[in-house]
Amino acid sequence: MSIWMIQHPRGQDENSKPNKRPPNPPTSTKMQNLRYLQRNPCPNDYNWPHFHTYPVSRILLLSSTLATLSYTMTIFNQVPNPSIFLYNTLISSLTQKDHAQVALSLYNQILTHPNLKPNNYTFPSLFKAFGTHQWFRHGQALHAHVLKFLYTPYDNFIQASLLTFYSRCGRVGIARYFFDQITEPDLATWNSILSAYARNSSVSFLGNAGHLDGDTSSSMEVLNLFSHMQKSLVEPSEVTLVAIITACADLGALSQGIWAHVYIIRKNLSINHFIGTALITLYANSGCLRFAWQLFYQLPHRDTFCFNAMIRGLAVHGLGHQALDLFETMKQEGFIPDDVTMLAVMCACSHVGLLDEGCKYFESMTSIYGIEPKLEHYCSLVDLLGRGGLVKEAEERVFTMPSNQTQFYGGLYLVPLESMEI
Repeated sequence: MSIWMIQHPRGQDENSKPNKRPPNPPTSTKMQNLRYLQRNPCPNDYNWPHFHTYPVSRILLLSSTLATLSYTMTIFNQVPNPSIFLYNTLISSLTQKDHAQVALSLYNQILTHPNLKPNNYTFPSLFKAFGTHQWFRHGQALHAHVLKFLYTPYDNFIQASLLTFYSRCGRVGIARYFFDQITEPDLATWNSILSAYARNSSVSFLGNAGHLDGDTSSSMEVLNLFSHMQKSLVEPSEVTLVAIITACADLGALSQGIWAHVYIIRKNLSINHFIGTALITLYANSGCLRFAWQLFYQLPHRDTFCFNAMIRGLAVHGLGHQALDLFETMKQEGFIPDDVTMLAVMCACSHVGLLDEGCKYFESMTSIYGIEPKLEHYCSLVDLLGRGGLVKEAEERVFTMPSNQTQFYGGLYLVPLESMEI
């Protein structure tokens, strides 16, 4: 029941004629005008009960795009007994605006409604909203609801949303299971599984403390899946190529990476900062620093990730001074370092023996940038101290590490120190 009906149960007030209805809600054409929304901030007095579902859904969709969340929710709350179609429309629009908590609240309303239950259009938007580690438990519960409310076999839309959810949360094995259930994967589905394996690759600088070796099985699977994708005649997109180039960078597969670069040029695809970062990493890992520099300077829009890739490439190839100069340029251009940046900077200091500078950068993580050092940062610091002959200080640093990381570090990283002449 709407607020208007509660205030005027007979459809009239003191100054109105009998049986006079309130005005109809605005048309979707009017709603496209942001000024109209600003002049009409409270849609309480419209005749929502007599408006059909589809026009209301269009108004909800447009208001969620142009207006505030409170305005959109005010419209929705005026509709008596909203259908599951309206709930799905609003949930979908909210998840595109990162309002996961509000979307979850609406989903709970569906569950407690006596005449509604979620359908196959309800879940994909929610899985999209829960595709981060902090929402993983909610996504798992939602998966249980899929088993409860929907009949198998699920359509490709549900399968793809489950695949995307688990891949974004780092559950590559589960994501692969759902991928294998899809008979004819489309481009978005291929991109989801390829990106999942690429994110799981050992090319992550933070994941392996700056070393280029490690488990490359995920990267091999990216290239294997891409081979199957080509046979299915699905054309790759920019997202596909980021995953491919990332895998090539991890494997040191320069020729395959160059093929991807040439494909981008031939297809006239844009080299955005995602592709640019992947290409910089590829060429830097392969020792082709001149090409990496060219790509870096040709990017129209650089970000922290681009700087990280270039600083890292310089650091691991012993060009520590150039890496530190680029780090200073990064700060001058207004980019804020993150944990990956600081690890690359410390790696640069370690490779050229800048002991004092490396220790200062380590201390600046918490004092200046508010970054909590991770295991990899302690590893790099101990490596820096060990290379400088300060073995005792390196051992003391191990004991200042968080207790749950000390044993892991001691087994893996003190071996080089033990072999040094003291």
